[in-house]
Amino acid sequence: MRLEDRPQGRIATLVLDNPAKLNALTAGMLSDFVHAAAQLAADGSLRAVIVTGAGERAFAGGVDIRAMAALGGPEAARAFITKVHAICAAVRAIPVPVIAKLRGYCFGGALELAAACDLRIAADDARFGMPEVRLGIPSVVEAAILPMLIGWGRTRRLLYTGETIDAAKALAWGLVEEVAPAADLDAAVDACLADILACGAAAIRQQKALIQAWERLPLADAVAAGVDTFADAYRTGEPAKLMADFLAAQAARKGGA
Repeated sequence: MRLEDRPQGRIATLVLDNPAKLNALTAGMLSDFVHAAAQLAADGSLRAVIVTGAGERAFAGGVDIRAMAALGGPEAARAFITKVHAICAAVRAIPVPVIAKLRGYCFGGALELAAACDLRIAADDARFGMPEVRLGIPSVVEAAILPMLIGWGRTRRLLYTGETIDAAKALAWGLVEEVAPAADLDAAVDACLADILACGAAAIRQQKALIQAWERLPLADAVAAGVDTFADAYRTGEPAKLMADFLAAQAARKGGA
């Protein structure tokens, strides 16, 4: 975990660091990730989080296959996959935007982790797939998010075939929000961060919470939740300040004209 304090607040970067094995997710990494994400979730100065992989070859090649092959039966399998779900749940519990910065391979559990992030920005060398069925197991846990991103048909195609798609197809399908040349990936992520940091800190946290409520609520309840959130925004004092700043800048532009 790396922390960077900027004038607008704190940015954190969580790095999947197992480059010799394409950042394959081990049991120890899963536990460490959950602990780090929980620390970030409690940080009131936090503005955004980046999740990425060490090196240039992979975001992560997935969950450690040797560990899965050694599972002794259903109960061990349940305990193991619950740990995989825990890292995705930990990301979703972070109350500020989480950006997946993706290079190279992003397979299986790593794609589930990326799907749990709020935004995905990929290098043009990124490759995506859900190959679990080729190993005799279904894709599970946060693979359930994929239909919201790419639709049911494309989700079925990925999960039934285990195929690999490139960054251009991932962008066309809506799996990622942006693709940049590998050399420009950091700049693309920084530009997205700059846009987030230009917004109200409290408003961004409220927006993330509301979006997550929209995911699970019927339409009428989702609209009602939005009304409540709008009203609650005025408890923070942020609308008065930022709207006053906006109107003052607008008046200054008109005066200058």
